Amino acid sequence: MKPALVLLHGWGAHHRVWDELASRLNADRSVITPDLPGHDAVPCAIERTVDRLAAAAPARCVVAGWSLGGQLALAWARRYPQQIARLMLIATTPRFVATPDWPHGMAAEVFADFSVSLKRDAAGTLRRFFLLQTQGDVQARRVARQLEAALVLQALPGSSVLMETLRWLETTDLRATLPEITQPALVMHGDRDRIAPPAAGEYLAAHLPRARLALLAGAAHAPFISDPEVMCKLMNDFCHE
Repeated sequence: MKPALVLLHGWGAHHRVWDELASRLNADRSVITPDLPGHDAVPCAIERTVDRLAAAAPARCVVAGWSLGGQLALAWARRYPQQIARLMLIATTPRFVATPDWPHGMAAEVFADFSVSLKRDAAGTLRRFFLLQTQGDVQARRVARQLEAALVLQALPGSSVLMETLRWLETTDLRATLPEITQPALVMHGDRDRIAPPAAGEYLAAHLPRARLALLAGAAHAPFISDPEVMCKLMNDFCHE
């Protein structure tokens, strides 16, 4: 039996963002789209989140993660290497916030302002973040409509979960661990991504031992919504290699 495909959503979202993509993927394997642990209850540390994902998933699977979900996919592959057969990383970065030795992230002061805004107005901050994901995309209006339509199908995470997972994004730095993640990996990145610049995807592809990069022309931070047909072909082909 072919390994199941697990799709991990990004920060502030839930599993319904995958609806269109999941409907287009080949039906020769099961597709699992969980809400990240903590999104249905209380927030938990990133290590515990990975443990819960691993415990709930099949013994052998392919994992695709979007943005924060991609960081979790990397941590999962390192922590449970026998469980993860392949990795697909969508708009993923090894470090979200910029530092002197990492110029490919969000400026620290911008991230701090975002955190303050989240405490004051979580709903409004989420709306702005979702719009930011579409900026630069040639299909920006369509992506914004589809993203909004998907997210209203289910309640979004509570403020405590949003703050906890925002701290993950602030502090997580996976660069040193990348050489230990030896599964075949496909890095898929929009060439107009303003949240995780394409250079972050290039870094992943260069430092993961068995990775290759696919840049999606005209796409921003949500390429699986911007160009689902191309994404499905990339993912289906990679799963069948």
